[in-house]
Amino acid sequence: MVDDKKETYGEVKDVGNATNIAWHHSSVTKEDIHKRNNHKSCILWFTGLSGSGKSTLANAVNMRLFQRGMTNDNDESSTANVPLHSYILDGDNIRHGINQDLGFSDEDRVENIRRIGHIAALFLDAGMIVLTAFVSPFRSDREQVRQLVNRNGYQHEFIEVFCDASLDVCEKRDTKGLYDKARKGIIKDFTGISSPYEAPENPELIVNTGETQLDECVDKVVSYLEEKGLIPKVVG
Repeated sequence: MVDDKKETYGEVKDVGNATNIAWHHSSVTKEDIHKRNNHKSCILWFTGLSGSGKSTLANAVNMRLFQRGMTNDNDESSTANVPLHSYILDGDNIRHGINQDLGFSDEDRVENIRRIGHIAALFLDAGMIVLTAFVSPFRSDREQVRQLVNRNGYQHEFIEVFCDASLDVCEKRDTKGLYDKARKGIIKDFTGISSPYEAPENPELIVNTGETQLDECVDKVVSYLEEKGLIPKVVG
């Protein structure tokens, strides 16, 4: 039975179009989940031009994390056996459902990232390592997500990963033909052509996805998580 004395609730207030609501705190804290999982939660926010390799890298990192708990190592004390709980939020997939009402105007791009930021924050509270793959072209939008995530005394849970690839490389990788359509004016408001991309000024990680092999890019991201103590280093 829940001890009511331990429950705390936020101030009743209006938020947006909603009135008389309060934030309800869970009886199971994020710290509780971290202890059970033997790893911390964070958001890996992959940003870059279309074709820069965001989704490819996010999926490869996710697979590497997933495989940690599937080792054939018989040593139960090995940290390689610690399951890591992760999930990918991909730009195209989100637009199939939650954000299908949004287009690609500047205003819709801002709302797209705002929604994703709140969804990612919920996964974060659930103790997950969240990998998001969105162009997210505007610095101000990414900064708003950072502020949302790093509230309530938490720091360093938002990890901006800049997938650095030149426009030329991205166009050559474009299997959908989006850049060609954008240059012909068929697609409006296309980032890098008719709409700006504001590269991160101080990202936690810069990964040269335009020239570096995928495995090396994955190594760099996973090593960062280990160095920051977010996931255990493989020992034993």
